Amino acid sequence: MLEFDTVSKSYPTPQGPQPVLRDIYFSLSAGESLALMGESGSGKSTLLHLAAGLDTPDSGEIHLAGTALSAQGDPERARLRRERLGLVFQQFHLVPSLSVGDNLRLQARLAGREDAAWNRELIERLGLETLTTRYPEQLSGGQQQRLAIGRALAARPNLLLADEPTGNLDEASAGDVLDMLLSLVRDSGCALLMVTHSPRIAAPLDRCLRLTHGQLAEPDA
Repeated sequence: MLEFDTVSKSYPTPQGPQPVLRDIYFSLSAGESLALMGESGSGKSTLLHLAAGLDTPDSGEIHLAGTALSAQGDPERARLRRERLGLVFQQFHLVPSLSVGDNLRLQARLAGREDAAWNRELIERLGLETLTTRYPEQLSGGQQQRLAIGRALAARPNLLLADEPTGNLDEASAGDVLDMLLSLVRDSGCALLMVTHSPRIAAPLDRCLRLTHGQLAEPDA
């Protein structure tokens, strides 16, 4: 579903190019979950942006659902994000002027794949069935993140990218949201790539890789 093949990325600085990622290689299959760990500034967000087609590598190739991202222009990469990807961030990025129900349906409508039965199931499993007419500001932090996860999964994406999805939640809420996220990912059949700094959050996922000095390794390597 996702493959990085010897991908490198650097950013310009007054002193010259600053390498961020060096010869990154990994693959992620449909239905598989992978935690990406690393210290702040290690390049985790850069890797996630590359996976989403929001940035391009200096060298190497990234394949998403069999499509080489480097062969796609900006409009084609935007279409792939809309149709193939779900994105969940530490900040919820809900639309404040839309109700809970309309926020949930937004991504699926943009992708042209709204499924009323799946929406109903999501609302129930998210624990939001009595809150569909409320607005994001009327929800708790945990409820807002549940809604953001549901919105990302409503279009049944091939790949869900999650950047510290429990980072803004207290420990109890974080555990509940993670359990719900992994359950929905398993049932939807999509792959999950999740950035986290927490070994506890990473533990339930199928695999874990650590990014150190721009290179990937097993956590205990």
